[in-house]
Amino acid sequence: MGLGFIGSIIVGGLAGWIASMIMKADTGIFANIGLGIIGAVVLNFILGLLDIYAADAWLTQLFVGLAGACLVIWAWRMLRGRS
Repeated sequence: MGLGFIGSIIVGGLAGWIASMIMKADTGIFANIGLGIIGAVVLNFILGLLDIYAADAWLTQLFVGLAGACLVIWAWRMLRGRS
């Protein structure tokens, strides 16, 4: 069933905000939401390749979005040459 559109935005925003604090990224609210949602999509895809299914519950997706957003921030910094 999933979280739904509004739930995904809320969880994505929260995950992106926490990730930006952990990674010390200077991002705004819209970037936080984007990072959280993109991070969740990326990490859910990677987990799917490994035959691991992350439940559609909000807490599970918060952790997946958080880890994914940290991964996206890290990858972006590596591509841009910053550490």
